[in-house]
Amino acid sequence: MASLLQTAQHKAERKVFEKMIDSIVGKLQSADSAETRQKVYLELIDKAEKFWGESGIDDEKFAHVREYVQNPENRWVKFVNRVLDETNPQYAKKFLLNLGYEAFFRGTKTIRENRKKYDCNIPWLILFDPTDACNLHCVGCWSGTYGHKNNMSFEDMDKIVTQGKELGTHLYFMTGGEPTVRKADILKLAEKHNDCMFGLFSNSTLIDEELCEKIVELGNITFLLSIEGTPETNDGRRGEGHYAAVMRAMDLLKKYGIVYGTSICYTRANIEAVTDESFLRMIADKGARFGFYFHYMPVGQNAAPELMPTLEQREEIIRKIRWVRTGDNDIGFFPMDFQNDGEYVGGCIAGGRNYFHINAQGYAEPCVFIHFSDSNIKDKSILEMLQSPLFKAYHEGQPFNRNHLRPCPMLENPQLLREMVEKTGAVQTNAECEESAEQLCSKCDNYAAEWAPVADRIWAEQTHRKPAYENYTEEKLTHPELAAFEHADGTVGLREEDLK
Repeated sequence: MASLLQTAQHKAERKVFEKMIDSIVGKLQSADSAETRQKVYLELIDKAEKFWGESGIDDEKFAHVREYVQNPENRWVKFVNRVLDETNPQYAKKFLLNLGYEAFFRGTKTIRENRKKYDCNIPWLILFDPTDACNLHCVGCWSGTYGHKNNMSFEDMDKIVTQGKELGTHLYFMTGGEPTVRKADILKLAEKHNDCMFGLFSNSTLIDEELCEKIVELGNITFLLSIEGTPETNDGRRGEGHYAAVMRAMDLLKKYGIVYGTSICYTRANIEAVTDESFLRMIADKGARFGFYFHYMPVGQNAAPELMPTLEQREEIIRKIRWVRTGDNDIGFFPMDFQNDGEYVGGCIAGGRNYFHINAQGYAEPCVFIHFSDSNIKDKSILEMLQSPLFKAYHEGQPFNRNHLRPCPMLENPQLLREMVEKTGAVQTNAECEESAEQLCSKCDNYAAEWAPVADRIWAEQTHRKPAYENYTEEKLTHPELAAFEHADGTVGLREEDLK
């Protein structure tokens, strides 16, 4: 528990940041020229260096940011200016305070301290399900078959956030089911914990003017809207009329100046559509500024393994997503690929390493796609969950593969999930239908074997830098078997000679 002194220090520090952010946002949104904005950006970088420099960010990174800001034609300077111009000022200030100060600055420092203190994973993000209820039944999705029987109480949601904050976690995402089915409790939660940022993975159908007005007032809720390409590829999986509902929601969020993103599940059937340049420009024009791409996972008895992307498709999406993030285009959208961007986060982020999932029944699962658990929020604290045998197995096993294009203990390394479930005695938590680790992993065995040589070839062709902070156990950081992946030039990863 935080001491009274720590609480007082936190409140005082937050107040300083709040005043600073109010001043910065005000200056930026009232700036009458690019030159004026540039001066404000440089002032902000100076302040950030003063505060964040103590957290291990080196001077070279700040120098690069200054260089970008001083170039008015830089793609990302234009991107930030666009976000500022279209975001509601009140919402922008709260968004930056909770995401920038609470989650990034203060939260990161507290989390790293607690990882050492408790010798376990402490997450930067907690994902939980307010409900299993969903008004859609998407092809291949497990949650659409759950029904309406499982709903997390407000008290348990409050417990998750309260205890998470004590460990340093100030970012909470919600999925389900459709979280906006519980929008009254979610708004109540966001109002009570006004020092946290909440993100809702939503199918868009329940977003209306009244909800948008309340979100602008609160300032600490964002959305990740599910969309899968064209009207045909989207509605073919999610049902007729869904694409139109997403378009309406996007227009509303843009109208109210709410920063939002997308959640895109790519499958064999839609992968070309959701990476097409015209699609990316369309969602950017609609106001989506960031998005998560998720590889289709064959989870549950309702799974459709035939929807898993081909090897060629997966290799191509790696190229396309990274191209969108370069300076070679002016698309006002920043995509992140949950499965293929492991290099930038040190591999698998589940099991509390950077995030974990609590389902609507209260079971703590290492990942939203891994439906096994040995803990429940009803009888354990967040810290006790993170110290449970299953979560400790994740902590000791990460990274599950030093090739971060093969990060997952289910999809690319299925034998490891089998071993962890057996070793820890974790029980299956799939509310749709019982599914053992063997049943789940057997759907991934062939894919893992076929993807391995392709992933190793791609990894060997690339240059990789070892992150300054990886959050692995000391044994993993120093194990002699990893020496082959540590190179004299400071890079890490497989190379051609390692494959011979």
